[in-house]
Amino acid sequence: MKIFPAIDIKDKKCVRLIKGDFDNKTEYKMSPLEQAAKYKDHGFKNLHIVDLDGALIGETVNLEIIQDIVGKFNLKVEVGGGIRNSDSIQKYIDAGVEKVILGSAAIKDKNFLKESCEKFQNHIALGLDAKEGYLSVSGWKESSNQLALDYLKEINDFGVSRLIYTDINRDGMKQSPNFNETMKVAKMSNCPVIVSGGVSSIDDIKKAKNLENVEGIIVGKAIYDGDIKLEELVKEDA
Repeated sequence: MKIFPAIDIKDKKCVRLIKGDFDNKTEYKMSPLEQAAKYKDHGFKNLHIVDLDGALIGETVNLEIIQDIVGKFNLKVEVGGGIRNSDSIQKYIDAGVEKVILGSAAIKDKNFLKESCEKFQNHIALGLDAKEGYLSVSGWKESSNQLALDYLKEINDFGVSRLIYTDINRDGMKQSPNFNETMKVAKMSNCPVIVSGGVSSIDDIKKAKNLENVEGIIVGKAIYDGDIKLEELVKEDA
């Protein structure tokens, strides 16, 4: 089980949103670089970064900060937020990012996803962010009116190397992830799945470990709020 501690960047700060709502955010004192150093010092190997500024405007805004993190700490980083074209993907891969997460752009344009998987083999992760089973796009501000499972059926053979499934209603709520929906996605998916949204305790991590075709889990707010101690969490990281 890969543990992905999360860093969400907004205005050069670490923040956490409730259910993806930009008006309902908590800012933390540690800079993204300091937070990444903390994770590295505790022995984590993977890191999940979201460029929230990028997600809002559809461009890579915090590339320099992310370059800095990758360069200094030798962590396996996956990055999402506002990646809408091949140039942005290339910039992140050149910066040493392991997986580039496509979300809105991939959902709105399946061909873009297919071409990206072919051009950047083993580097493309797909972010499926759902509310009541329906995919949301553009920083979760709009619904796509498409069921996550229907979309997955259509793109399952494109060559995505990792799938991140987030239940938006659980995100930042610390009420445990939506394991039922995640299991449906993992059962159908041709690539390994990452659990995301709502992790509240070490018990959630242990539960995720028993799920088939689940590669890892993202932990965010529960770390920042002190509900999960990094010393405990890193023991589950394999």
